[in-house]
Amino acid sequence: MIIELSDFFNNPSLISLGPLNIQYYAVTWVLSAYFIYLFLKSHPIPKELGLSTDQINDLVFLYGLIFGAMFGGRVGYMVFYGSDQLMNNPLSLFFIWEGGLSFHGGLAGVILSSIVFSNKLKINFFRLTDAITLAMPIGLGLVRIGNFLNGELYGRATSGDWGFIFPTDPFGLPRHPSQLYESLLEGIVLFLILSFIHNKTKKIGIISASFLILYGLMRFFIEFFRQPDAHLGFVALEWLSMGQLLCLPMIFVGFLLLIYFLRKA
Repeated sequence: MIIELSDFFNNPSLISLGPLNIQYYAVTWVLSAYFIYLFLKSHPIPKELGLSTDQINDLVFLYGLIFGAMFGGRVGYMVFYGSDQLMNNPLSLFFIWEGGLSFHGGLAGVILSSIVFSNKLKINFFRLTDAITLAMPIGLGLVRIGNFLNGELYGRATSGDWGFIFPTDPFGLPRHPSQLYESLLEGIVLFLILSFIHNKTKKIGIISASFLILYGLMRFFIEFFRQPDAHLGFVALEWLSMGQLLCLPMIFVGFLLLIYFLRKA
């Protein structure tokens, strides 16, 4: 079944009042942070760490969303995907209206902000990241839906009977809805697997290591259906995208951490 999407799937606005525009994509970010906050507020790990409601609020919205995901995601995007533009004009780092956020940059930002947060409160860093990584698939799933609504980060062209024609695609080709694949795998499936692992073991660090491995593998797989960035194309071996390349060290570090925590336990 080939579905031709309407022009709605082109950075649609939930509210448009004169100069005020609230995009659906922005709504998915806000909902992600809110649902992650609700999850952590009721989860036993933050209670085990002695975090108050205000501290969880700061962790999610200040350290996680603003300093981690958004600032780290923007820096990561410019370094990994827009290095030429950044070198030609360093101020382009702050051109947030042009869009461009990288998951791997956002992950690095969340890790750094978690280090600051855990040191500030003198709590176990990896126990904190266990809680954070349990909640992260909630945000990943919702934001990928935002990508789908925006008609961005769509998949590669398909010659099969299943595909979407995005209004943002200059070639008008039927494509894999890779955003929905990612929402399913990196959101729902990853959340269920991590929750299962958490129910089976309470060992510190296992969830964090498992997240790095599982997300890396899932993202690496889905990249075979996702259209590489037009200005980059394939960056290695004539078939590896930048997203896949960035997943390799993520998977490697995840396995190292998993071995370390299992031996330590």
